Amino acid sequence: MRKPCHDERHFAAPARGTGARFFLAATALGLTVLGTSVQAEQVAAAPPPIPLPIPALDLPRYLGHWYEIARYPNRFQQRCASDAQADYRLQPDGEIRVLNRCRRADGTPEVAEGVARQLGGANSARLEVRFAPAWLSWVPVVWGDYWVIDLDPDYRLAAVSEHRREFLWILSRQPEVDPVEYAALLRRLTAMGFDLNRLQSSTQSAKTGAGEARSHPSTAQP
Repeated sequence: MRKPCHDERHFAAPARGTGARFFLAATALGLTVLGTSVQAEQVAAAPPPIPLPIPALDLPRYLGHWYEIARYPNRFQQRCASDAQADYRLQPDGEIRVLNRCRRADGTPEVAEGVARQLGGANSARLEVRFAPAWLSWVPVVWGDYWVIDLDPDYRLAAVSEHRREFLWILSRQPEVDPVEYAALLRRLTAMGFDLNRLQSSTQSAKTGAGEARSHPSTAQP
């Protein structure tokens, strides 16, 4: 019998079933790589967690005067060109009087008065605010969510939003904010999924120290 040449030995036919096993192994490897890639894309595309209110809010300490440092543009502040500020005061009936002020481009003041109420326990950072007349207070849609989602230990720099991230306000006890503290807050907001490209800086004509005396009043008469 003729002996096989060198080339014939090198390219000898594989044993029965070897090709099928190779195909199945290659297919399994391909599916594994594809599955890993899909999982990686899903993880990368997964939305950040819903922003939550801070664990506890000392409401009397939070009340008082706040300066708006920045905000997401919204329809009800379209005419506010500068000096957007908010004042929160506890009323005898337990509700919170909300007084928002700003200046239009021509310098005339814009004032909006509303009411806020706390949801949950006494330390809850979830509130609702309405600016509609009192006789409409029973209608759920007139109340807007007001969640304190970030607050420094000294109650001097706060971020307010809600679970949809549709609105965002950055508030400070002073008209100017320490750049380092502000940058740290922005990093935390980014981690919560907020788009900082939407953030609009607010102009304050007052200087730091002007609002110190009225920073923390907790109660007041109407």
